[in-house]
Amino acid sequence: MNQFPIHTGTLCPICRPKENQRECYSGHKRSHGLKYQAVVLPNGIITNLYGPVPGRRHDAYMFAESRIHEEWAAKYQNGPNPGAEYYLYGDTAYPLRNHLITPFQSSANRADQRSFNEAMSKVRVCVEWEFGRIVGDFAFVDFKKNQKLYLQPVAKQFFVATLLKNCRNCVYGGETSTYFGLTPPTLEAYLNNDINLQ
Repeated sequence: MNQFPIHTGTLCPICRPKENQRECYSGHKRSHGLKYQAVVLPNGIITNLYGPVPGRRHDAYMFAESRIHEEWAAKYQNGPNPGAEYYLYGDTAYPLRNHLITPFQSSANRADQRSFNEAMSKVRVCVEWEFGRIVGDFAFVDFKKNQKLYLQPVAKQFFVATLLKNCRNCVYGGETSTYFGLTPPTLEAYLNNDINLQ
């Protein structure tokens, strides 16, 4: 069984907009922002980035709107490798589906359930590393005073930063690929969309 993390959604802060303030406000984070959802492969490549979604929306809403589950099931129901099964992994905000695994509820009492949750929590942190790399290398996408929703292409900037982060991982590697012991695709293979799941 092969599992690839799916991010629970990240909120990128933006300057308080003049219009639609309530739509962009996240009470959970106490900030205005736009949310994105990503699937990160064990080689450190963000292979699916969905968004932006207004900051007030829940991650489950973003998951349903993205239709990533249906796309994933159609593309990998038999897997690129014979006999291999591929699953997405998300946090408790996501619903359990055939190709989407979530943690056991916190009330899980069995030792094997607690062990699974602990092991998968360590794996899921790689998504945070990749979003951290985007913000670390392209700090302007995290500088909310300059992220003005109706004056700048805020979402486009985030998508370009993600593309460039992936290119950087292809050339230099990253924390996620090192953690899993995998080599990222070559830059040429990535830009030609010739990436195989391993």
